[in-house]
Amino acid sequence: MILTYAVALVCTLGMTLGQILFKMSASASQETGSLFSFKPLAVLFAAMCLYGVTSIVWVWVLQRISLGKVYPFMALAFVFVPLGTYFLFGERFQPQYLFGVVFILIGVILTTSA
Repeated sequence: MILTYAVALVCTLGMTLGQILFKMSASASQETGSLFSFKPLAVLFAAMCLYGVTSIVWVWVLQRISLGKVYPFMALAFVFVPLGTYFLFGERFQPQYLFGVVFILIGVILTTSA
């Protein structure tokens, strides 16, 4: 069961990386002026492939744990994505964001331990 939760966390990290790749594709398309230039299209393709693989692995997780028990892990993406954008793109957040993160973490802990 712990392995399945660990894989669920890996899925959340995969979705997080996918979102960051989507942002990188958007930035690259803004630089080149077209989504169909090589760099934005390559990054977009990588994001979509990652989402595909992550979705298949997620189905594996759902074979072992009920959706209601494991789905709160996806809420961690609301924590991981902004952290990634902070470190990779220098995006800044208001202090109340930290309060929101704390509530999300409490919610994940409460729902997965219930």
